[in-house]
Amino acid sequence: MGLLGRDMAVDLGTANTLVYERYRGIVLNEPSVVAINQATGGIVAVGVEAKKMIGRTPGNIVAIRPLKDGVIADFDTTERMMRYFIQKVHGRRFFAKPRIVVCVPSGITGVEQRAVRDAGYKAGARKVYIVEEPMAAAIGAGLPIHEATGSMVVDIGGGTTEVAVISLGGIVASLSIRVGGDEIDQAIINYCKKEYSLLLGERTAEEIKIVSGSAWPGPKDQPAELRGRDLVTGLPRSVTVGADDVRRALDEPVTQIVDAVKATLDRTPPELSADIMDRGIVLTGGGALLRGLDERLRHETGMPVIVAENALDCVVIGSGKCVEEFDILQDVLVAEPRV
Repeated sequence: MGLLGRDMAVDLGTANTLVYERYRGIVLNEPSVVAINQATGGIVAVGVEAKKMIGRTPGNIVAIRPLKDGVIADFDTTERMMRYFIQKVHGRRFFAKPRIVVCVPSGITGVEQRAVRDAGYKAGARKVYIVEEPMAAAIGAGLPIHEATGSMVVDIGGGTTEVAVISLGGIVASLSIRVGGDEIDQAIINYCKKEYSLLLGERTAEEIKIVSGSAWPGPKDQPAELRGRDLVTGLPRSVTVGADDVRRALDEPVTQIVDAVKATLDRTPPELSADIMDRGIVLTGGGALLRGLDERLRHETGMPVIVAENALDCVVIGSGKCVEEFDILQDVLVAEPRV
């Protein structure tokens, strides 16, 4: 095993890539960003260093996010990024041939699944397994997925929101929408453009979401300072807005997430609905940390809503458990199609 490289789980997210290594736990958590020199085609930076370059690069260097809406948008760059992360974890360039479990959104097509597998093999894996994100999130949140009771998980990532009802080790009802943290950032940018004629950068919008964003009024609401470029004069300008304005900016994507939860509940068998009424809806992913989202869902659905412990890491912890307890959890992995 030492020679072949330890097995690992990869949460290949739109915003961040996390790697879980067998027996060691989470060993890497970096942004899914690659900076490329367009003149030479060479990689300038990957991960944290590359994210610092977004919106700040000279003409010949471009910072790329190779995953969009939870799926691979740029195959070659994704493969190079995965190879970089695998080698960074192993520290051995030639002998690292681990088995890899990769998380994918539940709504992706067979072609997109194939792209994930191919990227894993090209990055140096000897075997690639796939697990659906809501299933991995449920395992990571400690839900009893193999019992004959319904568990509902809502995983809000950077590019997608996955809603699933799980029972007896399988997904009974699910919905995947391409709305997540990125869409919420974009909503802030669009709102500022429309209301204040102010153009914000992606990183500024993300900071506003984290500091002042909320889905429901609360005692911790605080105003936000918007800093960007005035679209009328072209000069830098800053505006201070209240928490209500930021909440109004986030309303559209948050409503889409709430509607997805309602639609999934509508398709859930009544016996499982009764279980969910008892156990509650579990929120995971970075979007679960948006203030007041649990309160908004509680208000709209009438169900108890719980934010999972380690919400950010639930998916990679769950897929890591698939690596640790491979024999027990093998049935939750997506079977490789026969060629």
